[in-house]
Amino acid sequence: MIRTLLKLAVVALVANATWHAFGAFSPHFKLKDGIQYATLHRERMTDEELTDKILELVAQYDVPVDPAKISVTHSNMQTVVDLSYVRKIELVPGFFYTQPLSIHVDVLTFISPVPSGAPK
Repeated sequence: MIRTLLKLAVVALVANATWHAFGAFSPHFKLKDGIQYATLHRERMTDEELTDKILELVAQYDVPVDPAKISVTHSNMQTVVDLSYVRKIELVPGFFYTQPLSIHVDVLTFISPVPSGAPK
């Protein structure tokens, strides 16, 4: 009887940790896909407009990103987006694990982006 209860407790802890990890990593990968799509289809957006679009995605997926840690650069037709943040994950009830996460997107487009400060 006690062995069964211990097994059930371990299964419950593993299921809880899996659920909370999924809740942290799912928005991360959705955000990464959204940033890659926005960067690929940026067309005539400036770097600042792309950063604003990324901030909209960050708010949409409820990811704790500091706007100062978002880096958007382009060179000719290549755009690079880098960002990093820390996510707290509750693996065991009452115990939080801090997981550093980062996103690096490197996209080549056929339309050269508009330089910052240039008229459209």
